[in-house]
Amino acid sequence: MNRKQLIKKYIEFFKSKGHKEITNASLVPKEDSTVLFTTAGMHPLVPYLSGQKHPSGKNLVNVQRCIRTQDIDEVGNETHHTFFEMLGNWSLGDYWKKEALEYSFEFLTKVLGIDKEKLAVSCFKGDKDVKRDNESAKIWLDLGIPNERIAFLRRKENWWGPVGNTGPCGPDTEIFYWKAKTKVPKIFDSNNKNWVEIWNDVLMEYNKEKGKYKPAKQKNIDTGMGVERTVTILSGLDDDYMSDSFLPIIKVIEKISGKSYKGNEKAMRIVADHVKASVFLVGDGVFPGNVEQGYVLRRLIRRAVRYGRKLGLSNFIVPVAEPIFDIYDDYKYLKTNKKKILEELEREEEKFLKTLEKGMKTFDKMIKDKRIDAKEAFLLYQSYGFPIEMTKELAKEKKVKVDEKGFEKENKKHQKLSRTAARGKFASGLADEGKESTKLHTATHLLHTALREVLGSSVQQKGSNINPERLRFDFSFDRKLTDNEIKKVERIVNNVISRKLDVSSGEMSPAEAKKSGALGFFGEKYGSKVSVYNVGKGKGLFSKEICTGPHVKNTGELGKFIIVKEESSSAGVRRIKAVLK
Repeated sequence: MNRKQLIKKYIEFFKSKGHKEITNASLVPKEDSTVLFTTAGMHPLVPYLSGQKHPSGKNLVNVQRCIRTQDIDEVGNETHHTFFEMLGNWSLGDYWKKEALEYSFEFLTKVLGIDKEKLAVSCFKGDKDVKRDNESAKIWLDLGIPNERIAFLRRKENWWGPVGNTGPCGPDTEIFYWKAKTKVPKIFDSNNKNWVEIWNDVLMEYNKEKGKYKPAKQKNIDTGMGVERTVTILSGLDDDYMSDSFLPIIKVIEKISGKSYKGNEKAMRIVADHVKASVFLVGDGVFPGNVEQGYVLRRLIRRAVRYGRKLGLSNFIVPVAEPIFDIYDDYKYLKTNKKKILEELEREEEKFLKTLEKGMKTFDKMIKDKRIDAKEAFLLYQSYGFPIEMTKELAKEKKVKVDEKGFEKENKKHQKLSRTAARGKFASGLADEGKESTKLHTATHLLHTALREVLGSSVQQKGSNINPERLRFDFSFDRKLTDNEIKKVERIVNNVISRKLDVSSGEMSPAEAKKSGALGFFGEKYGSKVSVYNVGKGKGLFSKEICTGPHVKNTGELGKFIIVKEESSSAGVRRIKAVLK
């Protein structure tokens, strides 16, 4: 069974059970500034898990593209991936454990034809806070899973959530498949690596409040099933990179390198995985940079380039990326943005290749002392474009230590100097704190929110410069604005000015600020308290941002807002210059 067949069967099965298919969301969360990427199918559904009504109803299904970055360094084995697809079905306060587990079992054994003798399950064993999940175990017994194949595991293995300190959470029950060709052991041992997890039913029956687990008013089911792993299992393979989600990419790498996959598995897997993730990220509007999503993308591309170098490759990312558009031709936005994606990847690769050779020579000189100090690590980052993670990985290969804490101090010191140089004496891009600059600074808040309204919530501020005559505002966006879009932005800003909304501020922790919906800039690490400025209040709230610097007390003080120029600032970043009359 291939990737498309699995997805089709899954969606059709759950549709037949009364589920509505929902759209595959962007890799960059639209409404959640607390995380960089969509990490699971449930991520876009968080508000609905807490009781908000979903427009498509209570029973949902989809396949969701995901990025997980916490174990980039693990990529290189048979099963780890940065980009992956997750099949999911949800019940938002409708059916419960019995139906959920029956659906899981039916799909695996009847639709996919997996022998139930090759299956085992785990359930939550309970602890001082929450009781053991005997209910799920009883359902599995009734479905024909023998007692010896049901393991009760700890919270670490069989519990989900909440996302923060409070909210929906609960036990999960996982299904495992015996992948080896040998006889299936009678007793399930979760530590035996031949048992691989292929299905996870999260049973959200609790709500955590003030450290206590209380029965949830709305009980939810959240299922996750990884496409790549399942296709590998169903194809009788041991290596995800031999499945149809990766094999065409591996074949291109073999062809252009003149090397066989066997014996070069780690390097080829890293190149294939990182180029694939990079294609999807650029397709979703992320561009290489030094903060947040852009930093992760840059790190992926540069790690791919380094491992490509081990295979004797140079200027290889475009041919390696080509088959990705065919494998995932069901993602129409990739084909639409193909030219832009390839240009961006090629540009970043060429940029890094210019400094990689010199950087490697410098690195080799540094390690003679068996350690890389803070200034050396920062030099590799600043002058040669080595992400600190790359320096650490290189050092680990040579059994050399890196002063990572010292690097962070050097980097913070550099960022502080850069911000001071960029902003002048005052905060928030102001050249002074005079009356006109204060007005224009307040106008940037209105402009930022207006741009997000017109162009989408992926728009983020990338910088600003303000003097008494005009404001300059840089923001993430990948194309020239149309005349109509510019007029819309102006109209929104001038409407807010005419409404004479009060501008107020308050102090709170960064976590509280983000939870309240305040926008934060530049990916900077804030202190324990931040200032949050609101334009309007209650139902009339227009914008809410973490900010420093002076503001007017009422938007009626600003005058007429006029955009005088819109242009490119750098790759993936546009610039607006505007005045107040």
